[in-house]
Amino acid sequence: MNKKQNGLGRGLDAILPNIETPEISISRIETNPFQPRNKFDEETLQELAVSIKELGIIQPITVRKLSFDKYQLISGERRLRASEIAGLTKIPAYIRIANDQQMLEMALVENIQRENLNPIEFALSFKRLIQECNLTQEACSERVGKKRSTIANFLRLLKLPEEIQSGLQMQKISMGHARALINVRDKQKQINLYHDAVANGISVRELEQMVRDFAEIDYKRTSRDKKVKIVNPLPFDKQRKMHELSNYLDKEVQLKTNKKGNGKLIIPFSSDEDFERILSLIKVNS
Repeated sequence: MNKKQNGLGRGLDAILPNIETPEISISRIETNPFQPRNKFDEETLQELAVSIKELGIIQPITVRKLSFDKYQLISGERRLRASEIAGLTKIPAYIRIANDQQMLEMALVENIQRENLNPIEFALSFKRLIQECNLTQEACSERVGKKRSTIANFLRLLKLPEEIQSGLQMQKISMGHARALINVRDKQKQINLYHDAVANGISVRELEQMVRDFAEIDYKRTSRDKKVKIVNPLPFDKQRKMHELSNYLDKEVQLKTNKKGNGKLIIPFSSDEDFERILSLIKVNS
């Protein structure tokens, strides 16, 4: 099998030397206790099973030998599961010599090489590879064939609040949005900016500008969680003016507009004294 089909990091051949690639009994293979992914989509497994029935196994799985005629899976759990669904009793496999740390490292590297991981899954895999395999970012870079700066950028995502990490996983925001939010020091401000970016469809460039504008001043969230999708998000220029007014009045000002450009500005107050304070700030005679 050529290197392009292998798809693993450059250092793995040196880490885990190849012995042979026979067909072995599926019933004699244990699952990988170090498998970094524990969720497998049933629909895609069924699709892979159909493909295996028609074309067979294109890329062998990788196992290590535990004892006589007993093996433990290193990588290829989707292929193994789909082969069982397809009714296969044997599967082609690379048999390698590996200890527990090498097994973990190879499973993580294979996981990172997958194309359907979201940014947080990438970040968590890089973190495990570095921490549990005692690697530097440079060594990790060599293992997975990615630039050290790329790995560092993914790892920085894990500093974001869990709420924002979840939004990135669910594709509510892009990697660019997340990287802009990383530069916000205050966590509550990060969350407020995140929610408004999602609710109002703020672009990455607009969010970067908002991060700069509100670097030294507070930012109050103006959007609220709604089950229905916002039909008329506020234009960016109106959002900035509204936030400037909110900070000036120290109130969560709301602005509602329609397609014609009509709307209303809502300024809440908590007491008569607060009402008078707001009036004095906007220079209105009571």
